[in-house]
Amino acid sequence: MKFDKNSVIGITLLAFLFIGYFYFTRQGQIELEAKQKRVADSLAALQPPTDKIPVTIDTIGSQAAPEQAAAVGSMIQKGNAVESNHTLENELVKITFTNKGGRPSSVELKKYKSADSNAVKLIASSFNKISYLINTASNERASTDDLYFEAGEATKQADGSSSLSFSLRDSSGKSIVHQYTLKSNAYSLLWDLQVKGAEKLFTQNKVNLVWQVQADQQELDIQTEKRETQLGLYDQNGYDYFTMSDGLNKSWDAGLKWLSIKQKFFNTTLIADQGFSHVDINCKMPNDSLKIVSQSVANMQVNLPAISNTNLSFTYFMGPNDYQILKAQNIELENIVNLGQGVYAFVKYINRWIVMPVFDFIQKYALNYGLAIALLTIFIRLLTYPLIYSSYVSGAKMKALRPELDAIKAKYEGDQQAFSMEQMKLYRSAGVNPLGGCIPGLMQIPIFFALYAYFNANIDLRGVSFWWSNDLSSFDAIFKWGFSIPGLGSHLSLFTILAVVTNLLIALYSMNSTPDPGNPALKYMPYIFPVMLLGIFNGLPSALTWYYTVSNIITLVMQFAIQNYIIDHGKILAEIEANKKKPKEKSKWQERFEQIQETQKKVNAMKEKTSKKK
Repeated sequence: MKFDKNSVIGITLLAFLFIGYFYFTRQGQIELEAKQKRVADSLAALQPPTDKIPVTIDTIGSQAAPEQAAAVGSMIQKGNAVESNHTLENELVKITFTNKGGRPSSVELKKYKSADSNAVKLIASSFNKISYLINTASNERASTDDLYFEAGEATKQADGSSSLSFSLRDSSGKSIVHQYTLKSNAYSLLWDLQVKGAEKLFTQNKVNLVWQVQADQQELDIQTEKRETQLGLYDQNGYDYFTMSDGLNKSWDAGLKWLSIKQKFFNTTLIADQGFSHVDINCKMPNDSLKIVSQSVANMQVNLPAISNTNLSFTYFMGPNDYQILKAQNIELENIVNLGQGVYAFVKYINRWIVMPVFDFIQKYALNYGLAIALLTIFIRLLTYPLIYSSYVSGAKMKALRPELDAIKAKYEGDQQAFSMEQMKLYRSAGVNPLGGCIPGLMQIPIFFALYAYFNANIDLRGVSFWWSNDLSSFDAIFKWGFSIPGLGSHLSLFTILAVVTNLLIALYSMNSTPDPGNPALKYMPYIFPVMLLGIFNGLPSALTWYYTVSNIITLVMQFAIQNYIIDHGKILAEIEANKKKPKEKSKWQERFEQIQETQKKVNAMKEKTSKKK
């Protein structure tokens, strides 16, 4: 078995890039975890306690509470203050409201199923609520979450939208109305907060909202879902995000337009038309056994105009992380879809301008998503064919020069510096770039990273089966065991095995077609990288490992065809000989490099003479 040194360099660099990328994307922002201890006291404010949080929506009982009326000052509580449910729905969502606080209490997404095969529900537990304090009497305040609003009748407009209002008032004419509007075929819920007597109801004309959001488990693998849950926002500097971690605490003093709790495929976002004047948010990550991904409590301040009767406008977006749907909101909400972030943010442009349009076009005509992924792979390999061909041509040239390199090595055995100088002279005279074999391969890495992000974030693949994979957006486990193996996990994915095996075949084929550089340790290189891939790929979406498998098969076919039928080795030898006869002009860099080598050679010679005299 034989292996080329340039291929070793390429594989090594590729391995480091892989490790760096997956470490960055899967570990999140480590510095945030250092804040956990500092914000431990503030997390105690999260209610209810973690170990008592119900996983499913609470059953709301209709119970009389006559004592409540005496605790809210002048605010009128209809009847005996009985809690009741009300709904608005369209083709996409069904939103349940409670008159206690006059707020949404559950959102059901009609087109999506959770890991338990039931419809996906957002803000579906008693932890989820939005409330604010109002002045109910002299020196007396109450939270709207403790007040029972009067619910109106749901109405439907001619354009297909539906509305529902909740009102709260006192005998002096002060009132608060929560007007909700759900448009047809939309995930956005408009919330108008209408106030009469604002200067009396709110201290300093400020509304202090408390927004609690619990992200429940929706996917099969809660650990992966937690890694990909983020806090997204849009402020005066544009879009920003933070990887969700236990103890995350952030604050903004002005300019925040919207705040989003983004899970892997769904998000709950609150948008303020007038913006928030101050926001402070604390987050925690409960134990996996509770099937809760994260909990967040945001204190959000909004300034009211200095008039008695005023309105504030908000929008809830509670739906899928579908790029096109989010982009249609026209507030840059599509940025929460992770098509490339952090130091790898540049790959999102590859996804937006190339991968997404091509894949959307292909999947319209393909029989299934698995075939669409295979066709996308073929398209990308054709697109990168010039780079691949250039790499193989460079390898063929290096192979042709191997006998001369071996002769130079034998001549200058033990003098690495002299060998390097003669090696560079040979490359220059033959017109060969020693890095030509690995650079084209490295240029393809951004494409793989782009596809990793795309397949990991593409909600269209969620729940789609292909062959033995039940869900192309998740791993395709064929074996599971009840414990976790470090670096591998608690399962084994079949597409991962195929990707690793085909990668090994590529490495072995390259070894057998490339002369031996003389380093016995290099014969183990083809086995190291596939083992690394096994640990990296085993938890990735099967769509990505299927793509990588197809790509490897195409690579094997192209290697064989290019080396045996396309590359003219005789022509390459003739080209090298012709290059050797041409007059060479040294670049300034080459001249400088040779001067440094000559100087170092003289210094070493002087050191040897001095040591012999001693």
